[in-house]
This record gives sequence, structure tokens and C-alpha cells, in this order.
Amino acid sequence: MKKVLSLLVFILVINVLNAQSRNPKYEAYIEKYSEFAIQCQNEHHIPASITLAQGILESGAGESSLAKECNNHFGIKCGNDWYGRSTRRDDDRPNECFRCYKSAKESYDDHAKFLQRQRYAFLFDYKITDYKSWAHGLKQAGYATDPKYPQKLINIIETYKLYEFDTQGSKKTGGAAKREEKKKADPTLAEENLFGYVEIVNNGVHCYKLLTDDSFSNISKATGISVKKLLYYNDLPAEIELYRDDYVYLSKKRATTKKRTPIHKVRAGESMHSISQEYGITLKALYKLNDLEYGTPAKVGMKLKLHK
Repeated sequence: MKKVLSLLVFILVINVLNAQSRNPKYEAYIEKYSEFAIQCQNEHHIPASITLAQGILESGAGESSLAKECNNHFGIKCGNDWYGRSTRRDDDRPNECFRCYKSAKESYDDHAKFLQRQRYAFLFDYKITDYKSWAHGLKQAGYATDPKYPQKLINIIETYKLYEFDTQGSKKTGGAAKREEKKKADPTLAEENLFGYVEIVNNGVHCYKLLTDDSFSNISKATGISVKKLLYYNDLPAEIELYRDDYVYLSKKRATTKKRTPIHKVRAGESMHSISQEYGITLKALYKLNDLEYGTPAKVGMKLKLHK
């Protein structure tokens, strides 16, 4: 009997200590914004746990001046494609430009779109429940400079059991689902040509260089090539959003470039996928040409061979 009582007391103490270690501001943030995170998972196939953990970490659970004054919960900087309201803050460098939003929901939506860029494309190879790979992948892709960034995200996810939200989303990826809903509501949308591009031949392969943001569904309608084939030609496991200056190949890319192609030195913001798109060679071939294990991230300054 004494052993049973001792065990019960021990369990009670552990539960009390766990409860004490949980930040009430974090819990309030999760309760307030978890719905947005689940919506982003449904629409963009980004784990809700990752979105929430990033929101908590980047915004100080909504308490940072950037979150309060600009509704920016993810520390997203302006970049060359931002034309909305902005503010200046000292970050990695003095007086950097950060995006301002009308609402927290707009910040969550923009964060989801931000992760659709080609530099983050490899993340979508991971299962929706594999938050650890996503956390490490975000750091590898250059989302944050803090070397402990993955561990901080994982700690928040596990302390607050955010991984439970990853199983609450639907199996449909919302970008495509949302467009289907719009088509049902207004069938005339299916007939519209909603994108702009320049058709070029890159490394001997026909492709589009996009002039505006776009989608694989639109390109599929215009070309008659199925979305599945377009994804295969462009080394993507799932449909993602497309942005201005992205390449979309209409047939399979090559295994090498011409011999006179110079070695490519990786720049900030580039990924192995974006480099393979730029030169019109398959992602698998790019790894093989450089004796790299498939999935190894590109690092700034790395020199990559592009031909045999």
C-alpha cells in the first residue's frame, strides 16, 4: 500500500512540476491562434505544430513590438517582393525592413506562402507529423540564424504537445482545394488564363519563366500537361505555390549541363532545388554530380559542379 501511495505522490509531483514549467502566455497564444495554424496546414501542408511554435518563438507569444504594432508573428522581412506597409528594426543588421499586416491572420497566411518558395521545397518531402525534420530543415534552408533554432522549436512543440494539432487537419492540401472551391462557385474561372510567363529553352528543355505568381493548376490547364507530370518534371513531391521568376519545366530536365557551364557558388537564399531549376538539371543528378547524399542542404559558399 505504501508503495502505491508513494507512486501516486511521485506522479502528482511530476504533473505539478510540468504544469509549473508551462508558460501561461504560451498557452493563451496557442488557444488564440491554433485555428489559424490548422487552416494553414489544411491549405498549404505545413505542420500546425511548426507554425504555432514559430509564431510563439518569433513573436514572444504575441508580446513582441513587431507582433503588437505590425501583426508580424514570424519575423518576416520585407524582401524585394513586398509592397505593403513596413517598419524598421535592428536585427541581424541595423535598421532592417519588416513586413506589417492588417491582422494576425494575414501574417499567418503570408508565413504559409513564404514557405512555398523553392528554397523550402524539400521540406514538403517530410511527413506532416515529422515536426523534427521540419524544424531542422527550416534552419538548413536559412529561415533563422540561431544555431539552436531547431531545438527551441522542438522543445516548444513537445512541452505544449503541439504535435497533437498535426493530426487535426484534413488530408487535402488547401491551395488546390481552395481553387477548386472557387471554380465550383464561379465556373468561368476555369476558362481564365490567370498567369503570365516567358517561354524559353533552358539547357535544351522547354520551360516557363514566370512573370507573376502562379499555380501548377493554371499551368496544367494552359498546357494540357497533368499537374502530376509537371510536379515530376520539376522535382516536387506535392503542389506548391509558384512565384515570379520561378522556372516551370514542361518535360524532364537533363542529367547534366554543357561542359562550358561554370561551377556554381551557392548564394544566400538558394537551395539545391532552386539551383537545379535554374540550370535545368534534375535534382537527383545535381546531388550525384557533386557526390552528395540526396537531401543534403546547399550551404552558402558551397561550389557545385553542373556537368560531368
